[in-house]
Amino acid sequence: MFARTYSGVIVGVDAHLVEVEADTSLGLPHFNVVGLPDASVQEARERVRSAIKNSGFDFPYNKRLTINLAPADIRKEGSFFDLSIAIGLLAATEQLDRGNLGDFVIIGELALEGTVRGVSGAFSIALMARRERKKLIIPNQNAEEVAFIEGVEAYPVSSLAETVAFLSGNIEISPVPFREMPKGDEVAYDVDFSDVKGQEHAKRALEVAAAGGHNVLLIGPPGAGKTMLAKRLPTILPPLSLEEALETTKVYSVAGLLSNNTPIVLQRPFRSPHHTISTPGLAGGGTVPRPGEISLAHNGVLFLDEFPEFRRDSLEVLRQPLEEGYVSISRAKLTITYPARFTLVAAMNPCPCGYFGDLAKACTCSPTQIHKYLAKISGPLLDRIDIHIEVPRIPQEKLLQETVGESSERIRKRVARAREIQARRFEGTNIHFNAHMNSRQIREFCPLSSEVKEVLRSAISKLDLSARAYDRIIKVARTIADLDGSENIEVYHIGEAIQYRALDRKFW
Repeated sequence: MFARTYSGVIVGVDAHLVEVEADTSLGLPHFNVVGLPDASVQEARERVRSAIKNSGFDFPYNKRLTINLAPADIRKEGSFFDLSIAIGLLAATEQLDRGNLGDFVIIGELALEGTVRGVSGAFSIALMARRERKKLIIPNQNAEEVAFIEGVEAYPVSSLAETVAFLSGNIEISPVPFREMPKGDEVAYDVDFSDVKGQEHAKRALEVAAAGGHNVLLIGPPGAGKTMLAKRLPTILPPLSLEEALETTKVYSVAGLLSNNTPIVLQRPFRSPHHTISTPGLAGGGTVPRPGEISLAHNGVLFLDEFPEFRRDSLEVLRQPLEEGYVSISRAKLTITYPARFTLVAAMNPCPCGYFGDLAKACTCSPTQIHKYLAKISGPLLDRIDIHIEVPRIPQEKLLQETVGESSERIRKRVARAREIQARRFEGTNIHFNAHMNSRQIREFCPLSSEVKEVLRSAISKLDLSARAYDRIIKVARTIADLDGSENIEVYHIGEAIQYRALDRKFW
């Protein structure tokens, strides 16, 4: 006998429909799974066998059993298929009516006693089921995860026996009710910019970075507050839109980082990997491909502390996502693409000992040591960082002051207004922020008066700024003008933007 059920497979962060074909025939007893399954799928045979037996059903020990997972050219990984395979076998052995099986996508890992365990990637599977106009049977543990997807009819189950009873019409299960995503102003952060004493110049630079989508390099001695500033950058970014929240949740679902306590990502991600991280850990991939830190920072902030201490090959993988907003992992038969549109905040000391230019402690490094330390960061990578800002040590009297700085909420309102201006400016194009403008768009959207051009030309000449700084200064000045509500880039906008590149001359 033959039966067909449907399940799904994750490729990158997207799910694809999989037909699970179950066939029982006469012959030597054998249980085989074909269709390019990996080891975890092959092991499903033992889980399915025990689950069927312990759930009170008959397992056809005297039959030749074949499970085909189609399409056969996509590698099947994970434990998504256990429940679907078991249902297919029960239908093929006429212990379950096959009538309505084609209406459902079925996912879930089976325990040996027949209970259904949660799986990673249920969010993507639910989006695929909605796209394919099918209902969904999912583990109870994944119910909260799919509740925020409008238009999907998902039925949570706790065991194989319950699933069979539901499909047979013997019991009723209510679909997971749709939940509205909380509004952005209902999302609270544990940190705030008002916590930061001093560093007004650095806080202003991060405001500009947030408004225009610019990447930032913070340079300063240990203890100056670089990490403190970076952790507060997400609090001044506009709240996640529904589309951004779904995109980010999909990445976290595939990575297995969602739980019932956090069924959907509502805050801008902040990822801070250690500098010893491997290239696959940063970019994604591995034996069983998973999103890396740069994808987990999608629509949020990636903070790389001790920037020069990261492996050179790890840093170089940042170039593609910084330019294109995604990262591609190539394998012999497959190329996987993960989304990776984030704001990079890098932090570093000015020298190996950390005290070059510090007024409180003398630097012990030689010029050669400083040069080698700074040379660890390649020019092409620096080309993709618009703002270099110095973060000096905070004077003791400033730390003891009880005055409260400007709150993240007030800064976020200014950032949101500037982004609205950019949304209107770039409507109909494939870019969203000033930082992503190319040379043609800079000429179109950033006309400069003769006075502004003269100031820019003089600054580049007198401050010995590099050629790559020219376009960066104009793009940052455009963002400053947007924050100011100005249609044109004025001299003082260019002047402020030049300050954020002055470190070119000092360090490079």
